[in-house]
Amino acid sequence: MDITASPAQLRSQLPQLLSPLYSPQAIPTQAKRYEVLLSSLESAFGPQDRAALFSAPGRTEVGGNHTDHQHGRVLTGSVDLDIIAAVAPTGGNLIRIKSEGFPDLEVDLRDLTLHPEEANTTAALIRGVAAWFTRKGHNLEGFSAVMTSQVLSGSGLSSSAAFEVLIGTILNQLFCDGRYDSVQIAKVGQYAENVYFGKPCGLMDQMGCAVGGMVTIDFRDNADPVVEKVDFDFHSAGHALCIIDSGADHADLTGEYAAVTQELKAVCAHFGKSFLREVPEADFYSALPRLRAKAGDRALLRAIHVYEDNKRVEAQVAALRRNDFDAFLSLVRESGLSSWRLLQNVAPAGAAAHQEVALTLALAEGLLQSRGACRVHGGGFAGTVQAFVPLDLLDRFKAEMDRFLGQGACHVLTIRPVGGVRLI
Repeated sequence: MDITASPAQLRSQLPQLLSPLYSPQAIPTQAKRYEVLLSSLESAFGPQDRAALFSAPGRTEVGGNHTDHQHGRVLTGSVDLDIIAAVAPTGGNLIRIKSEGFPDLEVDLRDLTLHPEEANTTAALIRGVAAWFTRKGHNLEGFSAVMTSQVLSGSGLSSSAAFEVLIGTILNQLFCDGRYDSVQIAKVGQYAENVYFGKPCGLMDQMGCAVGGMVTIDFRDNADPVVEKVDFDFHSAGHALCIIDSGADHADLTGEYAAVTQELKAVCAHFGKSFLREVPEADFYSALPRLRAKAGDRALLRAIHVYEDNKRVEAQVAALRRNDFDAFLSLVRESGLSSWRLLQNVAPAGAAAHQEVALTLALAEGLLQSRGACRVHGGGFAGTVQAFVPLDLLDRFKAEMDRFLGQGACHVLTIRPVGGVRLI
């Protein structure tokens, strides 16, 4: 089934194509962005008879910090910052990608084996996603693509997951007749990141980018997670959702993230289990004296955080559904404090001169003056802080955070209703 159209047809239809993804006010700006992208496709790869447009959003973690990889509960939402691609099928075996601000990439579909030297690279993600589809029996062919991203790298908005979802959506639509749903596309992205990229992430990032809107997810059965929509407008509750860039990135922090999962595995191993969700909380506390000797105190503190944050996600969802935003904000503060004290993912172990996330949290708390809420966002150790800012404080909050941390450090986001998608 041909899902492409001529670049001229796509340009003429942009307002209609973009309306499911962006607010009416944003469509003129976004339309120019896509027009430039289509022109870039032809500048880079020559005139095209047929092309297709794709978008995948970043995501924000609203509740459940480091709970997903323990088969726990999360609250997440796709945001109005995305990666977009103009794609032209070429046949043959080469995937060629030009992405603004990054080196050109080329992946040969005849070699989808694991390349250890590609760990932590974008090429590894492309190869891993393509390998999954090939192993399912699909005959992939080459394509040329140009991409541009608003999902800031290292921002905690999951730029890597958005990219995985984008590549998965492209391959699913071009060569699989759109057979796989958004949950499966998320799993494909996780596979690529775990196996080919070499990062032991959970599934929340990819789910947040793939599904769209704000959702709560229960990963008790990781093969069949329970996904429920949570309809809530933060603006109607008098608050803006902000992400603040602390100025530190995630480079060289894979060991810090891996230590979280390794320490929790040590706790689980005492019970013959693989994930903390399989260990009843009462059994954990009963075994605490022996667990201290086996796993160490930090592992136990991290386990306590996971147990408590799982319960907080349930309470957050319930608060939003009954429109009790004050209760929700209180739970956000609790989660942030638990992440700092128990999970200990605000600063890398031993860091002294550089504690950017901790400083950002302190500055945000001072500006909020006991209103709203803020917490470490995403994986932690570097990256971003999330804040729910009362609208009457927003202008000053943003201006002051930008003054402290650099122009553009504070991003005001909205929840996007659509996940990874081909524009149709």
